[in-house]
Amino acid sequence: MADKSRKRGTRYSSTKRTKIGTASHWFRNLSLMVLIGITFVFVSYLGYLDYNVRKQFEGKRWAIPARVYANPVELYAGINISIEKFEQLLQLLRYRKDAELSADGTYHRNGYQIRLKTREFTFWDQHQASNLVNLSFTEYGLVAITDLSGSQDVALVRMDPVHIGSFYPTIKEDRVLIKLEEAPDTLIKGLLASEDRDFYDHFGVSLKGIARAVLANVRAGGMVQGGSTITQQLVKNFYLTSERSLSRKVKEALMALILEYRYSKNEILEAYLNEIYLGQNGASAIHGFGLASEFYFGTFLKDLSLEQVVSLVSLVRGPSEYDPRRFPDRALQRRNLVLDEMVAQGYITESESNDAKAKPLNVIPRPVRSSNRYPGFLDLVKRQLSQDYREEDLTSEGLRIFTTLDTQIQDTLEKTLDDKLARLEKQPKVKDLEAAVIVTRRDNGEIAALASGRDNSASGFNRALDAVRPIGSLIKPVVYLTALEYPNKYTITTPVSDTSIVVKGQNGTDWIPNNYDHKEHGVVGLHTALAKSYNLATVRIGMDIGVGRTAKTLRSMGITRPVDLFPSLLLGASSLSPMDVTQIYQTLAGDGFSTPIKAIRAVLATDGKQLQSYPFSVRQVVDPSATYIVNTILQEAMHEGTGRSAYSSFPPDYGLVGKTGTTNDAKDSWFAGYTGDYLSIVWLGRDDNKPIGLTGATGALQVWTSLMKQISTQPVNLIPPDNIKTALVDPINGLLAGEGCGWGRQYPYISGSAPTTYSSCGDSGVEQAKTWLEDLFTE
Repeated sequence: MADKSRKRGTRYSSTKRTKIGTASHWFRNLSLMVLIGITFVFVSYLGYLDYNVRKQFEGKRWAIPARVYANPVELYAGINISIEKFEQLLQLLRYRKDAELSADGTYHRNGYQIRLKTREFTFWDQHQASNLVNLSFTEYGLVAITDLSGSQDVALVRMDPVHIGSFYPTIKEDRVLIKLEEAPDTLIKGLLASEDRDFYDHFGVSLKGIARAVLANVRAGGMVQGGSTITQQLVKNFYLTSERSLSRKVKEALMALILEYRYSKNEILEAYLNEIYLGQNGASAIHGFGLASEFYFGTFLKDLSLEQVVSLVSLVRGPSEYDPRRFPDRALQRRNLVLDEMVAQGYITESESNDAKAKPLNVIPRPVRSSNRYPGFLDLVKRQLSQDYREEDLTSEGLRIFTTLDTQIQDTLEKTLDDKLARLEKQPKVKDLEAAVIVTRRDNGEIAALASGRDNSASGFNRALDAVRPIGSLIKPVVYLTALEYPNKYTITTPVSDTSIVVKGQNGTDWIPNNYDHKEHGVVGLHTALAKSYNLATVRIGMDIGVGRTAKTLRSMGITRPVDLFPSLLLGASSLSPMDVTQIYQTLAGDGFSTPIKAIRAVLATDGKQLQSYPFSVRQVVDPSATYIVNTILQEAMHEGTGRSAYSSFPPDYGLVGKTGTTNDAKDSWFAGYTGDYLSIVWLGRDDNKPIGLTGATGALQVWTSLMKQISTQPVNLIPPDNIKTALVDPINGLLAGEGCGWGRQYPYISGSAPTTYSSCGDSGVEQAKTWLEDLFTE
């Protein structure tokens, strides 16, 4: 019985142990499976993080916006620039006053002398080293340039160009990339001392650094050290958002470990120098020490002194909190603390630290946001670039774009518009004026300045490019140019009738044009009809040669916009933009040769390699002889016709060439004209297309005159083509003037077209000139 009991107990005990063993085995298997699963997920997650780290770090790390530069100023003895204007340029270029000229981008003024150390710069056509020169000025301009290193005269000095803007990606980040070897030694040591003393010893995360930071913060009673390594800071800035959570911190640590495993310390440090966020310039974020150096001190990183480098290092802890412009005392305290840490680590001596502490912050005033500096001109640049580059290339490849803009002329233009429009609006019924102005260099068609509106600092509707308005009498030189290309029929003195004309329309309606003064002037010479801007004579000439021929001449001169072939085209009823008008008059200013209007000189890649150049190109499109005669008549228009008020500001022998334009009901006021060096087109009007109460002479011409007297230094010297012959002609009847004709004038003719009959110089009365007041109010 006992044996049975023992057997039963043994059997029951064995069964129980078997059940317990089975449960334990199941639990171990489940735990192993969970562990394998967690390991798989963790390894997969690490693989995912590794992929993201490598993809971004080894690919295109940053979207570098294109940087746009103005035309560089070239200095030579005799250039008409005052010492005050040149010093303004230096300030625009962020040159610093420094009597020692201790770095590139510094200068010192003493009376009419400026000692200058220019910056090294890579242009589209050459690399220019830094130059140490002395500039001697008088009240008339620059008279001598001397090389201070060799005491020899220098023929030419090219200044580095003004940075006028950038084309940003959607996220407005900007940076100037630097290589690790380009970084000052004091920058690296400052970062190691204040941010990561164990950078070259840890593997991405430093427990020692965390402990040291906690202890330092407890002792200081506040935040004086951070526990994140440089690698972690790079991960946070480069890969992650600013979210504060435990999961993000874990992710940061894992990615830091991966980054350290995949890449060398120097690669990580170089990426950090270019990525770290160091401030804000309006809507644009300042990233990296290369750009921060320019933003805070106006010079290159390599040229910074110890205290300036340490000021930048101080910003790493908090660009807003230690902003030297907003919180100078706080920034100074932080800078000095970093200097103490550098002494403690043996990177600098106590004496060097004390010398640096004794110096002020010396940050430059907050620069004008270059991205918004000249939005109208930058809009044109971007449109011209879009013909050759994708939007992505313009906003991410770090292109360097050299333009034709002259910042001094541009600033003069903007000030002139502000002043003249304010004065014009003091007249009765003149209000809410808008404007568009384009200034080109007469010899090559490069745009020197452009105003897209009255407030040229604001982006938006670009009137210079997109305001398509009737051009009024600005079309008349094209009509007369077309006629003069037929010298057997029309010459400068051909008598034309300025009397009423009725033009029959195709739909049965009649078009009956009128002169601006509602008068008829009888038979006048062709030159008088254009100089006085007579409508009736112009329509008669245009209808005789054909509207289609006039339109063809327009197309030859560069107009691609379609125009309606109606008789009203002859009086400017067709609408064109100020840019279209500029192309027309650039051809006139070019003596019949068309030069494309351009705003860009060259495009360079981020490594300095030239990607594209925009060379000067020219081709003959209309007869140079007929063009010369038209220009001669437009000179007459400026002396005796609708443009004569300009000579209240210019010498009588300046040779101005120009034409006024006014549209129906005085809704648009135009003027187009040129001097020996610049062509300018001015439009005034209202955006709602209501009348402005100004003619071309009382509105646009006043702006043009004020601008051109400030920027022009060369009179017009028209050179006649070889087949132009002059003849002494009686201006009353267009016949050759004999010796007894005391009022004979010299007129140009295409060979074989001059009159052959002599004037009798009898009782023909001398044509009475209009008074100045009448001319002023004639379009």
